[in-house]
Amino acid sequence: SDFAITKNARTPCPNLATEYGCSIHQQLRSTGFRGCTVYDCFGAGQKLSQQTFGGKSWRSDPERAQQMFDAFPVMRDLHELLWYLTQALTITKPSSYQGTPMLRRARAEVEALTGRPPEDLLEINKFALWEQVNELLMTVSKSVRSVVKGQKRDLRGADLVGASLKDANLRGANVRGAYLIGADLSGADLELADVIGADFRDADLSGANLLTTFFLTQSQLEAAKGDARTILPDSFRRPPHWQAH
Repeated sequence: SDFAITKNARTPCPNLATEYGCSIHQQLRSTGFRGCTVYDCFGAGQKLSQQTFGGKSWRSDPERAQQMFDAFPVMRDLHELLWYLTQALTITKPSSYQGTPMLRRARAEVEALTGRPPEDLLEINKFALWEQVNELLMTVSKSVRSVVKGQKRDLRGADLVGASLKDANLRGANVRGAYLIGADLSGADLELADVIGADFRDADLSGANLLTTFFLTQSQLEAAKGDARTILPDSFRRPPHWQAH
């Protein structure tokens, strides 16, 4: 529903230019390709093409195309894990958080995996790795959210499609994996809320406070609606389409 056309997997998009750029990049939303605007590979594509395969592409080396296509989703998952581990190290205080050495070790191990040759990448059990890292991330989440006093809402995996959460107090809430598609979160306070994996498609974040929301990604913001009043961390950019909302 977020793409204007249907095409087979592992076939190039008709809008892909000869130099690998998107020929309709500035018109993606208006031409029905909203799904492209919210996708983030976390740098996996660049790492795979420039380092793993030494600058060769599926066009210049078609015999290795299948291997490239197989390796990409593994590399993307590794890079997403690196994103969350880096955020975990950023939001915790290394001098006082006892789990910091484990986080650093996990990040170094995942980073090392991204440097493996393609045949080794395909042997990685990414599901087991996700489970292992996720345990660390949940421990971090509990520690960070404990700063918020009083009862905190547990919305993990909740079906909140179209829900009215206007001006809701979600400080320190566990919003992991929640379905917030089309939900009204305008004016909501999401300080120190864990939103890893939450689905914000078409959620209204107008005036919401996300200043210290953690495990937040740019793609989650791109999928949502918001305005100039939405409070964002300095490391994120305000999506251009929010101006029209």
